[in-house]
Amino acid sequence: MAKENEKISAYTGERPDILRLVPLHSRRILDVGCSDGTLGDSIKHIVSPCTVWGMELDPTFAETAKQRLEFVYQGDVDAFFKQEKLPEWKSFDCIIFADILEHLQDPWIVLKRAVDELLSANGVILISLPNIRFWDTLFNLIFRAYWPYRERGIHDRTHLRFFAKKNYEEMFGASGLEIVRQSANYRLSEAPSPKNRYAAFMRFFPFRDFFAFQYVFELRKRRTEGFSDCGH
Repeated sequence: MAKENEKISAYTGERPDILRLVPLHSRRILDVGCSDGTLGDSIKHIVSPCTVWGMELDPTFAETAKQRLEFVYQGDVDAFFKQEKLPEWKSFDCIIFADILEHLQDPWIVLKRAVDELLSANGVILISLPNIRFWDTLFNLIFRAYWPYRERGIHDRTHLRFFAKKNYEEMFGASGLEIVRQSANYRLSEAPSPKNRYAAFMRFFPFRDFFAFQYVFELRKRRTEGFSDCGH
């Protein structure tokens, strides 16, 4: 029961680091891996008027999310984006992938099709990804010959994909995206701990990437040469 409660707390929450990046002019928002809809509900209190849709695999989370969001697709995200033709949904101004891409079989296809087929021309993509280059990974591999499978965090047992700097740069580039803004959530310990409050100071050190628990990105479609908003 304790492990189950820990898992629930890891997958739910308001995510202020994502919330602050949602453009206030957004009218249609898609939260991929929306969990119980807490983030989407928070968005609706800040960005108004707007419509928030969600996608969620877990049926229990999805049922709760349906009470908070305008529409929730309950099912496998990989399978949805591998369809030959996606549903003719109206495009979204903001699509969120908050700690979901690492759970997917093919996050590259999912992200690219979301950008190509669901994102509006001037829309934004918000992504958070765990940093596999975190010091704890290296410590366990080098000194313990051990991969630290855990119930949550960077080494969550359900993670299928792992990303370091070059990996996410390649994925974003292949999806036709450019980074508008990037930030890191720093920790001294992977597990939640009072001492993590001091981790923000690590941003000033040369080896700060080893203390970045998670990266958060705001992205948009890459502008082609000669692009003009005026359409001339």
